[in-house]
Amino acid sequence: MAGSNSDYCGTSEPEPSDSLKTFGAVLQGFRENARITQEALAGDMGYSPHFVASVEQGRRLPSKEFVERAEQALDGLGVLRKAAKYLTRKQGLASWFRQWADLEQQAISLYTYECRLVPGLLQTEAYARTLFENRIPLLSDEQVETQVAARLERQQLLRNRPNTAYSFIVDEHVFLRRTGGEADTQALIDHVLEFTALRNVELQVMPLERHVHVGLDGPLQLLETPDNQWFGYCEGQESAQFIADPKTISTLHMRYAKLRSQALRPEDSRSLLKRMRGAL
Repeated sequence: MAGSNSDYCGTSEPEPSDSLKTFGAVLQGFRENARITQEALAGDMGYSPHFVASVEQGRRLPSKEFVERAEQALDGLGVLRKAAKYLTRKQGLASWFRQWADLEQQAISLYTYECRLVPGLLQTEAYARTLFENRIPLLSDEQVETQVAARLERQQLLRNRPNTAYSFIVDEHVFLRRTGGEADTQALIDHVLEFTALRNVELQVMPLERHVHVGLDGPLQLLETPDNQWFGYCEGQESAQFIADPKTISTLHMRYAKLRSQALRPEDSRSLLKRMRGAL
C-alpha cells in the first residue's frame, strides 16, 4: 500500500493497533459495567453509535473531547483519561490509512513532504489513474475507478476547509518525471497552480540544485487537530507508521521547519512550475 497517496487501497478492514485496542477494551468494560448500550452511550455523548463502536474496536483514535465525554457519561474515575494518555505517548505501527484520513477531515493544519510522487491531495484524475493502473499487484478496472473516485473526493478538503492551513513541500524531480506524458504533466502543473492560488494552500518545491537536505530519510506528514494535538504519518512499501509520541513529533517538526527553509519560497516555486510547464 502507499498510504496517503493510495487513499483506501486496502482490500480488507485493518487490524487495530495494540494501544487503540487497549483503550477500546477499557471503554467497553466501563460501558458494560454501567449496563449501557453503545447506542445509549452514543446518544449521551453526542456521537454516532458507529463511531463509539469503532473506538471500542480500536479502529478510531479518540479525541480529547471524546475521552472527556466518556469520562462524564460513564463516571470513568480518571481511568479513561489515563488510558488515553497512553495513546499520545506510544508510537503505533499502522498498516492502513483510514485513521489518518479521519484526522485529516478535522485537521486545522496539515503539513506534507513528498519526494516520490505528487501528494494525493494535489493530483489530477489522469495522474491518479496512471498510478493506480500501474500498481503491482494489478488492480481491476473497477478497483481503479473506486480508488480514483476516492482520491478526487478526498481532494475536496482543500476547498471545503478554508480555515485549514495546508503546506506541501515536493521535490522538483517529481514533476520532471512527467508521469503520464507531457500533456498529463501540463494538466497536473495547471492543477497544482490552481490549488496553490488558494490562500490556505502553500506549495514549496525542493530544487534539484539542493544537493543535500533533511528530507532524505523519506516523506513525512504532520497534522494538528482542533484541540491542538499533533500527529505524524510516515509510509513505505506495504507499511505505514502512525506517530503520536511527542518526542518523535518534535523531531518531525524540526525536520519540516528545516525543509521549509531549504526549499524554494512559495512564490518562487510557482514561478518554477510555470517555467517547467512552458518548457513542455
